[in-house]
Amino acid sequence: MRTVVFICEHQEEGTFGFVLNKKYEQTLDELINNFDGFSIPVYYGGPVQGDTIHFLHQYPDMIPGGQEVMKGVFWGGDFEMVTKLVQNNEVDMNKIRFFIGYSGWSSGQLNDELTEKTWLTVGGTRKLVFHPHAEEVWKDSLKHLGGDYEMMINFPIDPQLN
Repeated sequence: MRTVVFICEHQEEGTFGFVLNKKYEQTLDELINNFDGFSIPVYYGGPVQGDTIHFLHQYPDMIPGGQEVMKGVFWGGDFEMVTKLVQNNEVDMNKIRFFIGYSGWSSGQLNDELTEKTWLTVGGTRKLVFHPHAEEVWKDSLKHLGGDYEMMINFPIDPQLN
């Protein structure tokens, strides 16, 4: 419900991405020992492999091994280097985002959901991926669609309660 998923890869074999607008209840330092003293938000990436940490970033030159998923946005890379960069305060935390788990669809599943109009789609942007206010990502995504979709921003979750 009002979940914004950034799709990182969509192929015949399946699709994966990360939920952008749902903060996880624990911070990175509570999940990983190497981040003691760094209360960095973690986002609920999705229900798949909820015991894994992933990250998106804008540091291809500083974090080797990442895969570009859209212009200027990279997934993963050398986690030891990320740890070092964070510990040394060498990265802008507005340009890196951590996720627990990910969202995934099997072959054809997302296409079926799109055909059923289960999802609205908008082109991904760095501004949405690294939005400073997670609770605003859904609204800003609808603003990109404009028109009648933008009116949905003010709708209650259950219109029958209006």
